[in-house]
Amino acid sequence: MERQEILNVIKGNLAAAVDGILVDQIDPQKAMNEYGASSLDVVEVVSNSMRQLKVKIPRTELGHIKNIDGLADTFYRYANNEGVA
Repeated sequence: MERQEILNVIKGNLAAAVDGILVDQIDPQKAMNEYGASSLDVVEVVSNSMRQLKVKIPRTELGHIKNIDGLADTFYRYANNEGVA
């Protein structure tokens, strides 16, 4: 699975979860809360992305992620069987 594909899924789910933002406006260097995402929105984005990408990431891994790029990197590692778990 390509990293860009993963990033597109995450951005699409973020745009769906938070009113008023478009996929094209999302900067992966920013955190989801910078776009107005609540903690529940973040959980929804992560859960929906895992479901779409068919990737399971341990919750302990998710606590260390600082921005959208970090989430995409974590998904990429696990999607390509490079995860730690």
